[in-house]
Amino acid sequence: MEIKQGEFSISTDQAKLQPDVIHRYLTEEAYWTTGRTREMTEKSIQHSLCFGVYHHDRQVGFARVVTDYTIFAYLCDVFILTDYQGQGLGKWLTETILEVLDDEGVRWTMLATRDAHELYEEYGGFQKLYLPEKWMGRVNPRLLRSSGQTYSVPRDGL
Repeated sequence: MEIKQGEFSISTDQAKLQPDVIHRYLTEEAYWTTGRTREMTEKSIQHSLCFGVYHHDRQVGFARVVTDYTIFAYLCDVFILTDYQGQGLGKWLTETILEVLDDEGVRWTMLATRDAHELYEEYGGFQKLYLPEKWMGRVNPRLLRSSGQTYSVPRDGL
């Protein structure tokens, strides 16, 4: 899939992805990828539905979706390079991803964000977890120990 808007395009063609751009952003600018190796970045791309945002031939944004294309999708690693932010590319990327997932019939899409709740609420229709009394999550404790992070789960859940 590829769509164009002016000088920009969004594509799901993995052959067009520029792993150096993706890994550099995720390890140097993103808050959510502490400790991610190049091998981890490449493996996550290989096993995901990926969306690249391009200005001509230069990759300027990225997002990936972990999905079964039917029931569930997890939107993650979303970014637009700093020099290209403020042009509506993140909104366009989010809307495009959700259109693709909706067209596939995906029933449930989740994401996690520390600082973009309003953007995802406004442009994606996301809201706090539906039925939080049922949904649970788990973080691999071995990964947290090896990264030096501490994490404790409150007795009443996440």
